[in-house]
Amino acid sequence: MDNSPQDETGAEHTVLDGTVRFLKILVTTLTATTIIGLIVLITVIVMRFQQENVVPLPDELVLPAGVTATAVTRGPGWFAVVTDDERILILEPDGQTIRREVSISNTE
Repeated sequence: MDNSPQDETGAEHTVLDGTVRFLKILVTTLTATTIIGLIVLITVIVMRFQQENVVPLPDELVLPAGVTATAVTRGPGWFAVVTDDERILILEPDGQTIRREVSISNTE
């Protein structure tokens, strides 16, 4: 009939110590996984940016005299140049020949 609180407290501490140990292992594992994932992510980004440009770009884009480019974009097999006189010039991949010219108009 000796129900001493020391026995119950000892049992609770054993369970509590096991739970705390388990939580420490989980937190350590999560921290290690996060660090490894961050290192892998940074490595992939750096490798991606170091890849050579596989699309050959021309040395220069030849535009008609007096025309200034305001924007340039590249598509599969063509370049588009938006000019300051409200035109879009579609150039061949060599950047020398105009394939098509589109006029931009503000009709309201």
